[in-house]
Amino acid sequence: MTSEHWKEEPEAEDFPSAESYLTLLVGLAAARKLAKALRKQNELSHFAAEDILRASGLSLLSAHDSEVASDLEKLKRGEKLSPVLLIEGDPLWVADGYHRVCVSYHLNEKTPIPCRIVSRST
Repeated sequence: MTSEHWKEEPEAEDFPSAESYLTLLVGLAAARKLAKALRKQNELSHFAAEDILRASGLSLLSAHDSEVASDLEKLKRGEKLSPVLLIEGDPLWVADGYHRVCVSYHLNEKTPIPCRIVSRST
């Protein structure tokens, strides 16, 4: 997967989605703080899909998963995917973009994915 498949910035709705997920892990106050840090982080880091999955402990979703299939169709139409939002730690938390990581893996597991990443101690 080449960079032409990725947007420069996350979608606005990615941040509330990340906050909602993170609330399940660390509670509302800490989740808001992490989501705010992700919004403020303008630098993109790049990591291979295989490394994100390994570091997070998440399983690869099938290309037939409805969200993965939908994103694959977006790419076929020439639409771009939003960068992935990550929280550094052991394990790595994919705050938003798990399906996009799986899409990238199915296309080429080694191609770097643009990510915003912040530390849990932010």
